[in-house]
Amino acid sequence: MMKVIASGGKEDVAIVYLAEMGNERIVEFVESVEPPIPREKKWVMIVSTLFGCPVRCLMCDAGFTYRGKLSKEQIFAQIDFLVKKRFGDTRIPVEKCKLQFARMGEPSLNKHVLEVLEELPNRYAAPGLIPSVSTIAPVDTKDFFDRLCEIKNILYKNGRFQLQFSIHTTDKKLRDVIIPFPKWDFAAIAEYGEKFFETGERKITLNFALVSGMPVNPEILSYYFSPDLFLIKITPINPTYRSMQNNILSYIDTKLENGNYMIIQELRSRGYEVILSIGEVEENYIGSNCGQFVMKHLLSNEKINNGYSYSFNEYNS
Repeated sequence: MMKVIASGGKEDVAIVYLAEMGNERIVEFVESVEPPIPREKKWVMIVSTLFGCPVRCLMCDAGFTYRGKLSKEQIFAQIDFLVKKRFGDTRIPVEKCKLQFARMGEPSLNKHVLEVLEELPNRYAAPGLIPSVSTIAPVDTKDFFDRLCEIKNILYKNGRFQLQFSIHTTDKKLRDVIIPFPKWDFAAIAEYGEKFFETGERKITLNFALVSGMPVNPEILSYYFSPDLFLIKITPINPTYRSMQNNILSYIDTKLENGNYMIIQELRSRGYEVILSIGEVEENYIGSNCGQFVMKHLLSNEKINNGYSYSFNEYNS
């Protein structure tokens, strides 16, 4: 049974919920909008799949702890709560409803995510539903990704699914530092991408949360990843306790919405679609950005510049 114990945020940006799921295990999940786009045009849910995360990326607070996998029912409990609180029943009257398995936990380490994806279309009346799986592609997850491809081809055709690989740098040694967990190399990701992608679908995203000093080599990317199948998303490093403790600085300045970064020009010159995704800076203060872990904030006496300023109060239904 899930009990929502606290929430915080801003209705017209994002709200983070904290929920207890037995044995003092806490998860976070989020609903957000993308100003100035109205909610009926785009609404985003971000749910947890693990109690914490064993990957421990250097900039992600979810690695503060790891206490196992959520069940299918526990994942659905987060979604049910958000949908019914917002709309009253299982109908989601939104033109584009993104469901991201990207709050706490590497989703491919929990096969219950696949069960959720299989049941989603029958559980909710949501014609605009677009599930999104963001992953580092851990080793020994071939069965998960093979089944993910099958589910996408059966239930989420015509661009109704988004797959994202977290890359962050093209330097292999530095990538192992920032993502200290066994994972696929670029050749394996590229091979899977060729199997997963079909003409007319959304391109597969290669995400780079750009750390100052971590290189992105367009030549290496173009060797492995075809611009016909993959696009590049570049994001800033969000202010987190882990990034602060590890002295990780963002290459992207969130105050420059249309920053003229040389790397973007170089990637576009090689034929890549490049998205500079900065988002709402206020989400840093709410703690709703991917990689934030509000419980760490609530347990800590430390403070983060440019982040975590909203209070999280006991939840009242």
